[in-house]
Amino acid sequence: MSTSDQPSGDLTHVALFPSAGMGHLVPFLRLAAALLRHHCKLTLITSHPAVSSAESQLISRFVSAFPQITELKFHIVSLDPLVANSDDPFFLQFEAIRRSVHLLTSPLSALSPPLSALVCDVSLISSALVLSATLKIPNYVLFTSSAIMFSLFAYYPFVKMSDPSGDLIHIPAIGSIPKTSLPPPLLVDNSIFNKIFTQDGRRIKELNGVLINAMDAMEGDTVAALNSGKVLDGLPPVVPIGPLLPCEFENPEGKSPIKWLEKLPPRSVVFASFGSRTAASREQIKEIGIGLASSGYKFLWIVKDKVVDKEDKEGLEEVVGEELMEKLEEKGMVLKEWVNQEEILGHRAVGGFVSHCGWNSVMEAALKGVPVLAWPQNGDQMINAGLVAKKGVGMWVEKWGWGHKCVVKGEELGGRIKELMESDVLRARAAELKEEAAKAVAVGGSCDRAIERLIGRWSKGI
Repeated sequence: MSTSDQPSGDLTHVALFPSAGMGHLVPFLRLAAALLRHHCKLTLITSHPAVSSAESQLISRFVSAFPQITELKFHIVSLDPLVANSDDPFFLQFEAIRRSVHLLTSPLSALSPPLSALVCDVSLISSALVLSATLKIPNYVLFTSSAIMFSLFAYYPFVKMSDPSGDLIHIPAIGSIPKTSLPPPLLVDNSIFNKIFTQDGRRIKELNGVLINAMDAMEGDTVAALNSGKVLDGLPPVVPIGPLLPCEFENPEGKSPIKWLEKLPPRSVVFASFGSRTAASREQIKEIGIGLASSGYKFLWIVKDKVVDKEDKEGLEEVVGEELMEKLEEKGMVLKEWVNQEEILGHRAVGGFVSHCGWNSVMEAALKGVPVLAWPQNGDQMINAGLVAKKGVGMWVEKWGWGHKCVVKGEELGGRIKELMESDVLRARAAELKEEAAKAVAVGGSCDRAIERLIGRWSKGI
C-alpha cells in the first residue's frame, strides 16, 4: 500500500485558517489537498467579505472540488482604515481578521469530531494562539514564504531591539540581509505589517510547529540551521512540506493560452507575470511591452494595473495603449485576467519566466524547471530573488531595485530576457532542480513523509 493510500488521518480533524491575498490562500488550499490525500478531516475557515474576486472564486472552486471539506464562513468585524494606519486593502484585512478571531471560539468548539490542531496563517499568530489555548489544541503556522524569510521573521524582533540603525541584518548561521532588501512596509514604523512582523515574531516559540513550502534542494541548509537552534534557540520544529502541488480546481474560467502555446516550438516563449498584488504604472506597462517586443522571442504577458481585481474595469487597449497593443499582438499574447500559472510554466513551449518572485511563483518555476528573471516588486520578493540567483536557477538585476519605485526601460528589459532565454547554464540548473522537486512530490517522497509525521503529531495532540 502506498503512503498516500494509508488511512493515517481518519481520526485527525484539522482546521486551516488562511488570511487575505492569493499568495496566502493558494498554499493553504494546496496543503488542504495534500492532507485530504492522507485522509484528514478538514475544516476550512474562510473570512468574509474577501478582498478580491479571485479569492472568492478560488474558494468556491475548491469547496466544489472537495465536498468532504467543512467550510466555516467567518464574517469579520469591519475596520476603520484611519484607526489601522494603512490604505493597503490586504493589510487592512489582516488586521480585521486578527481583531475578529475571538468570534471563532464557539463555532470551532462545536465541531465534531473535536479539532486535533489549528494551522493558521503567519499574519494571525497572536490572535490564533489565544484561540488555540482556549480550545486546548496545538497551534501550527503555515509560513507562506521561504525558509530564509522565516529566519528573518524569527530573528528580526531581536535585531530591531539591539541594533535598530544598522544597514545589514545579520542572522546567525544564515548570513546578512541588506535593509534595502527587507519588505518596504517593515521599515515603516507603526504600519500594520511592521506591527505583525515584530509582535508575532516574538511569539513564534509558543507555536507547536511551523510548516513551510520549501524543499531540501533549495533550502535544506536553512531549514537545518533553524531546527538545530543555530538561528535562534527554542524555535518550534520547522517542517518543509514543499513543493506544494497545484491542483485542478485552480483552473480559472476564461481565455486559456494553452492552445496558442501548442503551436509554438519548445522553449521559444517567455512568460511574464508579476503576481496577484502587483499593480504596475502605465509608464512601466508601456516599457514592459516594448521590452517583450524587442526581446526577439514570443511572449505571454499577464497585465495588471490595479492592486484589487474588483477595481479593474478598463480593457487591455486602454491600459497598454491601442498602438502598442497592435504591435504586441503580432509577436505574442497579452491577457488581463487570472490564469493557471503552473499549467503555463509546465508547457514545453515556455523557456523563461519574468517574475516578481513571489514565493508561490518561485516554487512553481522550480517544480517545472523554468529559469527565472527576477524583478521584485514588494514584500519578501527581493529576498526570494536573492535565493533564486544564489541557487543558479535564475538571474536578478539588483540595480533595478524595487519594481514599484523606478521604471526599467524596455530596451534593457528586452536584453535581459534574451540573456535569460539563451543561457544554457540557467536552463541546466533549473532542470536539475525540477528533478529534485519531482523526487520530493513522488509517492513516498519527502512531502508525503512530512505530512505523515505531522498527522502523527496531531493525532497525539502535539
